[in-house]
Amino acid sequence: QVQLVESGGGLVQAGDSLRLSCAASGRTSTTFLMGWFRQAPGKERDFVASIRRNTANTYYADSLKGRFTISRDNAKDTVILQMNSLKAEDTAVYYCAATSRQRVGVQPPEEYEYWGQGTQVTVSS
Repeated sequence: QVQLVESGGGLVQAGDSLRLSCAASGRTSTTFLMGWFRQAPGKERDFVASIRRNTANTYYADSLKGRFTISRDNAKDTVILQMNSLKAEDTAVYYCAATSRQRVGVQPPEEYEYWGQGTQVTVSS
């Protein structure tokens, strides 16, 4: 089992930056891919970014490339999502996820086995 805890959400203004952290614990060495998803009210959970544990290859939703950056620190079992130039439409609950399945690239939520509780990001315009 892997436990994930997100932090760093909050209320910011459009144009600001925010840094989300995901602390993993448990059998973290079994995780192959870690990702971030987001879900706005009344909408589906959408892929944001993911990173492979061993190679640090990164993958992004096309619409977010250039503004969001995912990184990881395996020694600290932490995954970071740096979000810049935030827009009102970035408002959502952001979830950290992990999977031990050997998947790469953009994967749907059902491919991830472990989820955090989510952290709210609100961007005021």
